Amino acid sequence: MAVTVKECLELQLLEVEMLLSMFPKRGEFSLDADAVPSIQRYLRNADGALPPQLEYRIALDVGEAKVKVELQVLLPHMYPQVAPQLFARSDALHRQQQLQLNTHLASHISSLDSGDLCVCEAVQWVKDNTLPFLENSKASSECASKEVGVKEMLHRMWIYSHHIYRQELRKKIFDCAKKLNLTGFCLTGKPGVICVEGLRENCDEFWRVIRYPNWKHISCKHVENIETEGSIDNLRLFHSFEDLQFQAHGDYGLRNDYHMDLGQFLEFLKQHQSGHIFQILFGVEGKLSDN
Repeated sequence: MAVTVKECLELQLLEVEMLLSMFPKRGEFSLDADAVPSIQRYLRNADGALPPQLEYRIALDVGEAKVKVELQVLLPHMYPQVAPQLFARSDALHRQQQLQLNTHLASHISSLDSGDLCVCEAVQWVKDNTLPFLENSKASSECASKEVGVKEMLHRMWIYSHHIYRQELRKKIFDCAKKLNLTGFCLTGKPGVICVEGLRENCDEFWRVIRYPNWKHISCKHVENIETEGSIDNLRLFHSFEDLQFQAHGDYGLRNDYHMDLGQFLEFLKQHQSGHIFQILFGVEGKLSDN
């Protein structure tokens, strides 16, 4: 007999309860406050729309040095009948080691029996198998430090959205930028603009996170890569991650549906040596009014 979405969601909640008992300390297991209640509401009334896919993060200590590794979990509605989306990341891993770790993790999960809950298995696998990748990463770092003139790369992404209003979305953007040590800004309104700058792997991770689950009308319009033999911090155009709100005509009704003042935004870009970005974002050359 075919397994239903409802049965799968019930199993997902059982696994969450199990994981909460395994990781009871603050910060070990993180998920949105409304994630479980939204599934429970659907289970009480399965005639409504499907709840958002369950997404959570598990913080793990690996090895005697207790290196921090985070396992990010995204569950399709039909998990465990279909495989979960898993991603392990650590600041102690270079991008290549992180890619190799996740390739091996995916291979291991695909070898398990379909229909079985496997996030707990994934947690144990990450604990048991991450150490060799950490050791390889440390060795490659030591080799790189011995090379003369090791160069670093600043990555800067310019992201355009039809609009940015929702408070929870803005919180997600700011929390993610802070966690990944990214500077730049988020411009609220219609249209919305985000700029992030920092290490490439951190910018890529930011882009991956904020697009979940399916942010429509958003695109990365332009990317800049700048190489330096010094610190990338010397190349940053922004000293923090700023909250920008330029309102041209006040608020419109309950939706707070305001358009941003493009003139003020152009001035802001020029102040940060980025006036050329205006045409890339909006397709027109920016001109300041003569006041």
